[in-house]
Amino acid sequence: MLLALAAAGPATGQQTPAPGSLTVGQAIQRALKNYPSIRVSQEQINAAAAGIRLARTAYLPHADALAQVNRGTRNNVFGLLLPQSAIPSISGPVLGTNNFGTTWGTALGVLVTWEPFDFGLRRANLDVASALEAESAAALKRTEYEIAVATADACLTLAAAQETVRAAQAGVDRAGVLLRTIAAQVNAQLRPGADASRAEAELAAARTQWIQAQQATDVARATLSQFVGIPPDQITLDVSAWHQLPPEQDVPALDPAKNPVALEQNAAVEETLARLRALERSYFPRFYLQGSAYARGSGAENNGKILGGLNGLAPNTQNYALGFTVTFPVSDLPSIRARQAAQTATVRAQQARSEQIATDLRAQWNRAVAMLNGARRIAANTPTQVAAARTATQQATARYEAGLGTITEVAEAQRLLTQSEIDDALARLAVWRGLLGVAAAAGDIQPFVAEAGR
Repeated sequence: MLLALAAAGPATGQQTPAPGSLTVGQAIQRALKNYPSIRVSQEQINAAAAGIRLARTAYLPHADALAQVNRGTRNNVFGLLLPQSAIPSISGPVLGTNNFGTTWGTALGVLVTWEPFDFGLRRANLDVASALEAESAAALKRTEYEIAVATADACLTLAAAQETVRAAQAGVDRAGVLLRTIAAQVNAQLRPGADASRAEAELAAARTQWIQAQQATDVARATLSQFVGIPPDQITLDVSAWHQLPPEQDVPALDPAKNPVALEQNAAVEETLARLRALERSYFPRFYLQGSAYARGSGAENNGKILGGLNGLAPNTQNYALGFTVTFPVSDLPSIRARQAAQTATVRAQQARSEQIATDLRAQWNRAVAMLNGARRIAANTPTQVAAARTATQQATARYEAGLGTITEVAEAQRLLTQSEIDDALARLAVWRGLLGVAAAAGDIQPFVAEAGR
């Protein structure tokens, strides 16, 4: 767990968490709830689910209804008219007349079309829509995984900055005590004024280091605020568990296929394969069962007489029909083959990308394990470094007070102690960061969160 540290001295042992603090698990939960990219992925899933429902509508009959009223001339001629959409068609016999008398005409009709079988094309298109939904769901998991890792890393960065502030504050306190002591001795003419100047310079340098550490803390808090949606000045993190080293345990073997990045890529491969299967079923005949019922009305008779008035505004002739239509896209074969070749290349590219992701994940995991092992060795050594630096500081101070040493020796010893305390605190956090790196490469940071929450 992660909590802000209020003490100025170096971390030693388990401390009581501050009330109202935010644990790393809570920070991740807030990030998964509030970060905008999560909502983007969720809406992409909703869109993909709607695409599945759209693909399923292809199994339903298709019905078209028409109602029309017109008034126009009735001149008709024999002859061929190629398919087009500019010239209206006129039904009825050729009257041998050419005049501009107009009459009313009406039409009502319904056409129902159903495709009883399609050689698997509709099923293939439905599989494409399902694959898109699966890919969107995998993208959501990958986004959640990346946001969780980034949030945990931001928590670690903030904790490291806070630990540096605490150690730097301890250095400021030591430099302040030294300056006050020497100033009193200088005023009593027991020490030269140069010693006071050197102590004052050391205090200023310690304060600069503290200010730099505080600046890094503010930046880290602002970064974490981006994920958790809390104003930076209101963020308090529980880092009490990170004051201790995590227990050593064997690192589990890596299975790249379980990483959300790899799972998303596998879903992308399946989506491209589904599109290829749909293309393979495109060059087949299409069979349609059709039924139509319609009625026409006209204010003109076959002999050319115009009835006048409102005649023709109501349909007075009815028809119905049942039929079976077969269409075949004969000339589409070259374009379909070209699209299949392009889609096949896309499939191979996605498969190659899957192999690359697996290779990258293995390399990332190997680096993380190496970093973790190195961090553990460093963390085992830094307590010795701190103890030796503290002893050296005590000895340098005693020598200076006895008149056997110089202010330079004391200042260097204090700087070494401050740096050693910073190194010791960061070494423990480096072990936790190594655990996070291993968990992130494995694709599941829940073991890290559980360990950090103990």
